[in-house]
This record gives sequence, C-alpha cells and structure tokens, in this order.
Amino acid sequence: MKNSYRDYTCGELNLKNVGETVKLAGWVQRIRNLGSMQFIDLRDQFGITQIVISDKQPEAQEKAKELVTECVISVEGIVLERASKNAKIPTGEIEIEAKKIEVLGKCKNVLPFEVNSEKADIASVKEDLRLEYRFLDLRNDKLHENILFRSKVLKALRDKMDSLGFSEIQTPILANSSPEGARDFLVPSRLHPGEFYALPQAPQQFKQLLMVAGFDKYFQIAPCFRDEDPRADRAPGEFYQLDFEMSFATQEDVFAVLEDIFTSIFKQFTNWKVDEAPFKRIPYKEAMELYGIDKPDLRNPLIIQDATEIFKNVEFNAFKGKRVKAIVVPEGAMQTRKFFDQMTTFAVEEVGAKGLAWVKIEEEGPTGGIAKFIEEETLSKLKEELGVKVGDSIFFVADEKLETVQKIAGQIRIELGKRLDILEKDTYRFCFIVDFPMYEYNEEEGKIDFNHNPFSMPQGGMEALLSQNPLEILAYQYDVVCNGYEMASGAVRNHDPELMVKAFEIAGYPEEEVESRFGALYNAFQYGTPPHAGAAPGVDRMIMLLKNEENLREIIAFPKNKKARDLLMRAPSTVTKEQLEEVHIQVIEENKD
Repeated sequence: MKNSYRDYTCGELNLKNVGETVKLAGWVQRIRNLGSMQFIDLRDQFGITQIVISDKQPEAQEKAKELVTECVISVEGIVLERASKNAKIPTGEIEIEAKKIEVLGKCKNVLPFEVNSEKADIASVKEDLRLEYRFLDLRNDKLHENILFRSKVLKALRDKMDSLGFSEIQTPILANSSPEGARDFLVPSRLHPGEFYALPQAPQQFKQLLMVAGFDKYFQIAPCFRDEDPRADRAPGEFYQLDFEMSFATQEDVFAVLEDIFTSIFKQFTNWKVDEAPFKRIPYKEAMELYGIDKPDLRNPLIIQDATEIFKNVEFNAFKGKRVKAIVVPEGAMQTRKFFDQMTTFAVEEVGAKGLAWVKIEEEGPTGGIAKFIEEETLSKLKEELGVKVGDSIFFVADEKLETVQKIAGQIRIELGKRLDILEKDTYRFCFIVDFPMYEYNEEEGKIDFNHNPFSMPQGGMEALLSQNPLEILAYQYDVVCNGYEMASGAVRNHDPELMVKAFEIAGYPEEEVESRFGALYNAFQYGTPPHAGAAPGVDRMIMLLKNEENLREIIAFPKNKKARDLLMRAPSTVTKEQLEEVHIQVIEENKD
C-alpha cells in the first residue's frame, strides 16, 4: 500500500515491524492527552493504529496541538512494542512514536454528530441529519462495512453469472415509457421539442431484444428507476437488480439459475441456515389463501384457514353473509387479555379492519372474545376441521370480499408472528410464488389491467386468450420470496407477435398503440424470435437481508430520505429559466390560494 502519503495502512503493522521507521495516514479518531504524552488513535478503512507523541519530539508535540478528531493527518515515526497491549485490534501489540506530523485535511471543531467514538450513538441521530452529512455517516464502522460488503456481493454475483455462461451487456438509461406498473421519470429532449425520454423501470424490452439478436445469455447489474412512494424495503427513485435473460429457456431453466444464485451467494456471505434447492413452489392463489400475501414469510408457522362454512349457521351478525378466515395460535390461550386487546387495536388502526374476533379454547370450553357464539357443535367443527386443541387461541377476520379478508388476515398473521416471537431464528426460507393471474380488474378505472408483467406468456397460449375469462388466465410469471420479502421477479416471455397483440388488446391497448409504444419489440418479433425467459433478483434487498438490516438506507451509499429527497446533494431542486427554455419546458406555479 506504499504511496506518497503512507508506507502501510492502519491495520497492517505488528511486532515484526518493530524498529522500522514508517509513515501512516488516516483520520484522527481519538485523542488522549496525558500531559507529557499524547495518544492518538489513527484510523483508515483497514484498521486503527495507536500513535504516541512524547516530549522527546517537540516538533510533533507542537503540531499535535492543532489536531481535532476527524481531521486527516500523515504521521512518520518508529514502530515500538506496546507496554499495554490491546488484543481487540490486529495492531494492538505495537504503537508508533511520532517524529513528524502533517495535517492533510482540517476538520471543524464541532461535528454534527459523533463519528466512531465512545459517545457515538447513531441510532439516536435523526435520519435526515445523517443523510445531510452522509460523508461523515459513512465513516462509522457499521455503515462503512455495509458498503464494502455490498462491493463484495456485487463481485460475487458477477463471478457467479460469468461461471454460468452469462455475458454482461449494458442497456440504455435514456429509454422510452413502459407500462411496468409504476410512474416513469421523464427526461425532456432539447433536440426534439415536446418529446421525452423515460428512465427505464427495468431493462425489459432491451434484454428481450438481445435475445432476438442472438445473444444466448445476458445479464447486468442494472439501475432501475420508478417514481414510487418510499418504504423501508424500497429505495425511492432508483434501485439495482441482477437482471438476466436466457434464450431457448423454460420456467424450469430460470428456476435452476435462481436457486443457484441465491443458495450460493447466501451461503457465501452468511452463517445462517439457508434453504437448499429445490425451493418450495406455492401457487399465487394458495399463497393468498394460506398466508394472505404473495410474499409469505415461511419462518412464521401460522397459517390462515377458512372458517366460512363452520360459521354458516351461527347467529353472529359480524360473520353473517361474509367470508370468515381463522388463524389458530397453538398454546395461545396463555396470553393475557391485554394481548388480545392490543391485537384488536392493531387490526382496526393499522390494518383497517372493522374488528378482530378471538376466542381461547380452555379445558372448561371457549372463553373470552366471542366465546358465547362458540357452541358445542361449532367447537367440534373447529377442532375437527382446523385442528384446534385445548390451550389454543383463534383469531377471526370477516369481510364480504375475499381479497379484503385475505389481506387483513395476512397482516394479522405477520403481526402475531412478531409479537409472539415465533419466527425461526437465523435462517433464510426461500420459496417460488408461481401461477400469477395474467390480468386483474382495475376497479378505479373499470377495466382489465395486467396483473404482473405485460410481456409474459399466458398459460394456454392463444387458446386461453380467445376462450377463457381474462381474470382466470394464469401466466408463466414467478417471484422468489425470502423471509417475507420479494427477492426476484421474472417470467417466460411472450415472444409471438400475434399473442402479444391479443394480450395487450385484452388490457385495453389496440394494435396501433402496441406498435407505437412497443414498436421495437413488435417489429423485432416479426424476424425470428427464440423462446426466452428471465428474472431479476433485487440486489439492494439481497444485501439488506444478508446484513440483517431493516432499512435499505443502511446498505446504500447515498440514499434519499422518506420524502425521496437527497439531502446531501439537495435534489430535487429548481433550475434556471434558461435551462427550462433549452428543453422547451414551462413550470406552472401551483395556486396556493
């Protein structure tokens, strides 16, 4: 690591170097003044080395008076064996007696928050302040390590894809608008007044065109841009995915690649238990029935069961004429009344449920909640059909709409898993969600929309599109889910131009619009297109799970805040009138009256 400023990093020196005259450079992490002697902990990316400044070196001692924590210095001195050794760090057996100190980068006396000191408590620092001073925040060990860890994972992903025969090819950032399910970021054209580029929500069309062009296997670690509301597990504006596509490939071929990627990468970077291939496959309809969500956390042993028929003739108005879902909690009867009240509050205030019914099954019979409605016949059915035992508790959700009752029950299941602390520890549970519906009904617009990916192959092909109810058509679409997070999404592509036109027609896109909006694919498919399929694992979420972080901002170097603002670079921001005129844009001021 020798260069003009240093001979070694701050993590290299040991007893073998005693007696050498060396030069180090780094940040002053800590200063301890003992009168005739001063001690400095000098830090760089590779470690910490203790520097000693004694009165034997008056020039160095005088220079040390200028030093404050987090300033950058170069130190020249002799390596000594430490009298008081520190076994916690690799350099803990030596120290440097400073002969010469040079300040390379000054630092203000007062920091906006503590950095890598005993007083540092990043959890107590407001997130917006951390993001405004992200360059300081990134010096803290944990966050710094997260970013370096990210680099290692990206390299491992590239190595894995290379070993599988994929070629890395970059696709354009300035692209066209596409119905990927989110709003586009639009970029006005200076050369073409009134026309716009769109930042790609995914390299979808480009990677399919690469298959048409005869490339066998493509991949890239691709930036994707979607104007979506921020969430803890979704970075606002932009994110990265390991995008890949394969020619002459089926769904099974893609599954084999996905299983290889996830098992090998997760085993390489964690000591937690990782599910082995083949991953469990759960049809979308079954996932919604059992878990109330299409990204189930399989570490949670609770499942949702249907109790509609059981309560069909029970005189309980809250259940009459409604779908009833039940979650049986083994040994849940031991929970206090406060627990059940808190779950009810959660269901109403956080999930939007009209209420949450519950009952305990004890030796003397049902108690609490809706116990008075659970007569002997109903209790017998609950035991026989739902597997209820003495000592269990049951939570019930009811609603007229199947989708509503499933989603509410799904959120109750997730919350019960957290509050009861019943999730498997130190494990990654993977599954495929398969057989997604090709279409869904958009109640707001009163029309049929694509449910997942518009470029997917419908199961049953043209016959299904011509003869089946669109809402019953399934697609060759799939997700990889791990611990409650969607980790990858993909599909077998619709490579037949006639099929493509019909599929879009059902979703309200006439052939002329398909040809206009997706002209490249529409045209390319006329010239010999191989069957192809692919997927796109999310890089950010993968790293978030591997580091056991709860927020993506902890594994991204320069993230935006909850309002999608970059507080460090102050973006988005206004631009000059001249800049707007160059791209033929006029800003209409919002009426604040």
